[in-house]
Amino acid sequence: MIESTTGLILRTLPLTETSLVVHWLTPDFGRIATVARGARRPKSPFFGRLDLFYEADISFSRSRHSDLHILREAVLREMHGAIREDVLKLRQAAYAAAFIEQATETETPLPAVFELLREFLGCLCRQQPAAQLVIAFELKLLRELGLNPDLRKTNLTAGAKQIVHAFLKNGWQACLRLKLARAQTSELRQFLHGFLIYHLGRLPKGRAAALADEI
Repeated sequence: MIESTTGLILRTLPLTETSLVVHWLTPDFGRIATVARGARRPKSPFFGRLDLFYEADISFSRSRHSDLHILREAVLREMHGAIREDVLKLRQAAYAAAFIEQATETETPLPAVFELLREFLGCLCRQQPAAQLVIAFELKLLRELGLNPDLRKTNLTAGAKQIVHAFLKNGWQACLRLKLARAQTSELRQFLHGFLIYHLGRLPKGRAAALADEI
């Protein structure tokens, strides 16, 4: 059966000398993995179309025997090129992808999570990387996962609680316009450190690097 959707590339890895495994986040099927046969050949129709955080309209043949499907077509919609021009932006995007991969099940529709990542990558392309953008992403994703912190049961200061409310209520530009004191950023970072470990078992890979501008 051939399926069609839009996907964001979370991860790629070589399968053979000529083929790639591509891990996608899609709104319709959630996280899926596809084999792009011959994608590493210069004359392949996939050549130059499959890289980290690319967004594409794709079609794939669903496997009857495994969760590794066959990619048939990929039509690029967005490359998010600015992310690859800045190491910190790349680290923050990679952390967002790792968080989603750790916290979600495969083959489960995730339209809100897809849109959240799409918006986050777009914001990264337009803005300077900032720790508060990562913290806002963490809070927004936790809400989509049904793990929204109950602030009444935390020891966060009143100011930090107001910031959490603002991050969850507002869009990305408004989140970036908020002026956080260094102590507030540190407080939220440490709170979420423990919260993520408690609910996910361990921190998603790359969190410290994604927040490096505050170290």
